[in-house]
Amino acid sequence: MARRPNIVYILNDHQAYYGHGMLQGGPKPMRPCFEAFAAQGMEFTNAYCVAPMCGPARRSMLTGLYPHTHGQVHNENDPPYRHEVYLDTLAEAGYTNYYYGKWHAGPGCAYDHHCTGLSQSGYGNPYNTPEYAEYCKKRGLPRAQHMVERVLRPDSYENSHFFPKLQEGELYQCEDYWCGEHAIGLTVTPKDTHEAFFLANLACEKLEELAAQGPDAGPWSLRVDFWGPHQPFFPTKEYADLYDPGEIPPYPSFDSDLADKPDNLHWEVSRPLGDGKYIRQPNPLPWSEWQKMLARCYAHITMVDAAGGRILDKLRELGLDENTLIIWTTDHGDAIACQGGHFDKDSHMAQEVERVPLALNWKGHVAPGGRDDHLVFTCDLPVTMLDAAGLAFTRNPVDGRSLLDLTGEHQDVPPWRDSLMCETYGHGYGLTLIGRMVVQGPYKYVCFEGDSDELYDLQQDPYEMRNLARLADWQPLRRKMQQLLAQKMAESRDPVSPERLMPV
Repeated sequence: MARRPNIVYILNDHQAYYGHGMLQGGPKPMRPCFEAFAAQGMEFTNAYCVAPMCGPARRSMLTGLYPHTHGQVHNENDPPYRHEVYLDTLAEAGYTNYYYGKWHAGPGCAYDHHCTGLSQSGYGNPYNTPEYAEYCKKRGLPRAQHMVERVLRPDSYENSHFFPKLQEGELYQCEDYWCGEHAIGLTVTPKDTHEAFFLANLACEKLEELAAQGPDAGPWSLRVDFWGPHQPFFPTKEYADLYDPGEIPPYPSFDSDLADKPDNLHWEVSRPLGDGKYIRQPNPLPWSEWQKMLARCYAHITMVDAAGGRILDKLRELGLDENTLIIWTTDHGDAIACQGGHFDKDSHMAQEVERVPLALNWKGHVAPGGRDDHLVFTCDLPVTMLDAAGLAFTRNPVDGRSLLDLTGEHQDVPPWRDSLMCETYGHGYGLTLIGRMVVQGPYKYVCFEGDSDELYDLQQDPYEMRNLARLADWQPLRRKMQQLLAQKMAESRDPVSPERLMPV
């Protein structure tokens, strides 16, 4: 019997991807390590997140299930785990699991699912861990410190006294129990003080230990969950200098008046962009200020890319990439600058939030240079990892499929899906909704309980500027997409009735 492969899973958190760099002449976030990795294996160019929020999306990446089945529909509602988790299944089959980074996927943490490494409950803050203190001491590094350039302050910061030391023009260290500040700036300490390189270095140390053990170490899985490039966007100067803010052209939907959009696309809690609930129009910050924010966002993406690249380099250096499935993706996108000028992702289903980068490598099994445009989503990832190990979810039906069915690894596989459903339940915290979207070919349909709906031709209108659901000529397609969505909801055992989502 062939030796089971090792598994490496690199997960970025909240990454601006779709729409950025699609404009001619404008810069895009540089991701040289990811792009080289994708060229060595297969890149999935039409990948979606199952839900636009961390908790629901990340739990789906553990279970292969829609949020409406696993029960985590908001970031912090945290129902107990009732369904199979791929980490547990790997452990039961003899894998040793190592996990470094963010959890934010329901109760407990990775330690509760047969993992060792570094994990915290909830959102977490790596800078508060004893592992980070020991890491800095061992390397003679200071605690990470940042010069804050701009703060976008939701009401929740004031009401809960989050981040009281976060002030524009001041040096700042994140000392709260979580680290998702709505802010931009520069990390002024060495880059290895940043959480991304902290986690990458912990992972590399573990890989060196595993290489020293030789074949006796395997099979093993290693997962690294960066906290970035989620805001705060705090790159070091090395990465910030790669971007000239003045070269970033206006984002196509930045000036949208949202006149034909559902109510939830008007929600914006970050002041001064919004009034605590609704976005201000026209946007209160000039495009020159958004250029600075996007430049820091892009630089942060490049910095996290470099940290992930450090792990890949170590795998190659140690020869551990020879029998290892490696997956690199992100949990969801980022709404920065889109649809009237948002910050953060909120809970709507714009393409900027729903689309994610995704690639995998597996030497000898996946040919290099592959690009696949089938509809895939994050529920497929745990199914893929178990499939590579010769395992499967057996205790309950799952909603994902193995991506190895698309790589040529398997023969005589059933046809791949030609449509895909994703869902949202809102951000919580008083901004709650129920929404579903379905995509098929170039068309995307979105509807929400108690709100209007959306229909787009993504081939002709990639930035979703023209809502076809409002136009008479498009009503036959609108009805067809409504029927398709009802079918997808039934297939996924969705407890929400399609009638409940009929547009008002």
